Amino acid sequence: MQTVTVDFIISLDGYGAAEGWPGFWGMEGPEYLGWLAESPDKDDPLLMGATTYRLMSELTAGGEEGTDMLGGIQKYVFSSTLEEPLAWENTTLVREDAVAFVRRLKEESDRPLRTLGSVALCRSLLLAGLVDRYRVGVFPVITGATGQDRIFDGYPDVRLDLVEARTFDGRIQLLEYVPTVLDGPPGA
Repeated sequence: MQTVTVDFIISLDGYGAAEGWPGFWGMEGPEYLGWLAESPDKDDPLLMGATTYRLMSELTAGGEEGTDMLGGIQKYVFSSTLEEPLAWENTTLVREDAVAFVRRLKEESDRPLRTLGSVALCRSLLLAGLVDRYRVGVFPVITGATGQDRIFDGYPDVRLDLVEARTFDGRIQLLEYVPTVLDGPPGA
């Protein structure tokens, strides 16, 4: 059975994006971009929702640095609003329940799976017990006035056990955890 890794990039205050800011908050550096390009899981299939699909396919089509490698990767997009054919190459539109589809894909895939953004999708996969790893790239910026898409609002309580930590370009923290969904605070 394959694994599912939830992959997020966030500001220090937990936002996935910020109005008026460029991708990666303009803070990507050569070490981080090199890691993205050379990461062993860089070719693993991606799971995403319609909003992330729209954003990332536009960024890729516009030549946003660091997105060029996404074209050749198999992508599964969960949506009831997108229509086929999808313009972004190697993309499969999935209209069935995401949890059921990913559960089956974990058993049938020949590669590990990972998400790209898609907060609601990640939350439902976590609640269904399908997430094996959480990987968070923390960018050293606070976007309290312009931040959009708070990543962890609406999540259950989750204990995270750190399994890897790195620093890129002297500023970007990459943290990888094994998640355990909790019924509530410890001792409650």
